[in-house]
Amino acid sequence: MNAKQLYMETFGCQMNVNDSERIVTMLADLGYRATSQASNADMILLNTCSVRGGAEEKVYKRLANLRPLKKAKPALIMGVGGCVAQQEGNELLQKFPWLDLVFGTHNLHLLVDMVRDAENGERRCETAFIDNEQRLDLFPPAKGNSRVSSFVTVMQGCDNFCSYCIVPYVRGREISRRSAEIIAEVRQLADSGVQEVVLLGQNVNSYGLKTEGEPNFARLIRMVAEIEGILRIRFTTSHPKDMSDELIACFGDVAKLCGQIHLPVQSGSDSVLALMNRGYTRASYLDRIRALKAVRPGIAITADIIVGFPGEGEEDFEQTLSLVEDVRYSDLFIFAYSPRPGTRAADLVEELGREQKVQRLERLLELQKRITREISESLLGTCQPVLVEGEGKHHGQVSGRLESGRIVNFPGDPGLIGSLVEVRIVKAYQNSLLGGKYYDLTAEGAEEKPESFAVVQVPCFKRGNPLEDQT
Repeated sequence: MNAKQLYMETFGCQMNVNDSERIVTMLADLGYRATSQASNADMILLNTCSVRGGAEEKVYKRLANLRPLKKAKPALIMGVGGCVAQQEGNELLQKFPWLDLVFGTHNLHLLVDMVRDAENGERRCETAFIDNEQRLDLFPPAKGNSRVSSFVTVMQGCDNFCSYCIVPYVRGREISRRSAEIIAEVRQLADSGVQEVVLLGQNVNSYGLKTEGEPNFARLIRMVAEIEGILRIRFTTSHPKDMSDELIACFGDVAKLCGQIHLPVQSGSDSVLALMNRGYTRASYLDRIRALKAVRPGIAITADIIVGFPGEGEEDFEQTLSLVEDVRYSDLFIFAYSPRPGTRAADLVEELGREQKVQRLERLLELQKRITREISESLLGTCQPVLVEGEGKHHGQVSGRLESGRIVNFPGDPGLIGSLVEVRIVKAYQNSLLGGKYYDLTAEGAEEKPESFAVVQVPCFKRGNPLEDQT
């Protein structure tokens, strides 16, 4: 009998990507195998994001576009999970009668039973939040991961309630996963060949602080670093108010921790930060930046910024511009403010129209493009270690990341995937680098590498895809 086909489509953040991988693993036990073609599927699941209005609208359009497939194949199971599912619940079943399943952010552990019911013609919606006592089923581990790098969820939810952010309402309150489960999963990944782990959470800095007997996040990083086979550790996303000295110290003395951090600032104005309920000031944020740069010179720092927040005047925006010049982010993720239903900021009076927001966004984007270009060009002619993750953009190339996250494409054989190689940077683009000559640092006798491949430690940075939760 042929395996049933599952088409999984993911919107939004790395947390959703990780959840989708777990869903695929879970449904394999029911005989479903992933397919890249929706038209071939026996089941279509959308894992959704509602952090911004645009992301939510994409989901509704996609559901409308998929309706003809259901009409042509009535037995096709269709479901929606993630943040839109959590936010809308049963209304989705009413708006889209061709849907069979709606499952919220805390309900992955129910999905197997929900799919069984859907196969028998029963429509279900599950969006209840779980509490700490029920939490052990929240993080079913993904299996069969053959990649070089893998996500590992360490906590979920957020207790900060920034005035613009819907995350506490769709992801729930903070729940930290047991450290023993995390370590066991990382060991399993290392045994399967994974060499880099990315520790995920809406606010990883607060990991373990509200769970008796568990380590804090700094200690968790040190525990992960002790696992043999793991070469690199990254994490996202951090909240500046919880960026402790102990965690900052990890960047100075944990060799496996990559010199890269996503530290959302959202605004450079104290008055706007107060309206956002961010819990820190411009000065305290810059203090954390200086501390990070002191223990890890050249550390790559990325951030989120919201422009056009209610109450943001021209002077406030100028303060944001000056902060960006001061920090010199490797990259920024810039968003024009859009109110989200149920948040406190949704009741604030917006003083700027869409056109003014876009103008400010473009000014900030141009500034950041210049800074990113300057940083990238500083790498030309240097040799940098790259962990090769897959094939490159063009035939005959492979692709990987620098220790600080920047993508490098360079000529090489797919046999290099999983290797740590030293690559000479020959060209800089806005979003990536081009490498030329390379030297395999993991090959036998690598300690005898040519003198011409001495590493020049120049900062190199990333344009990636951090959690889109406006943390």
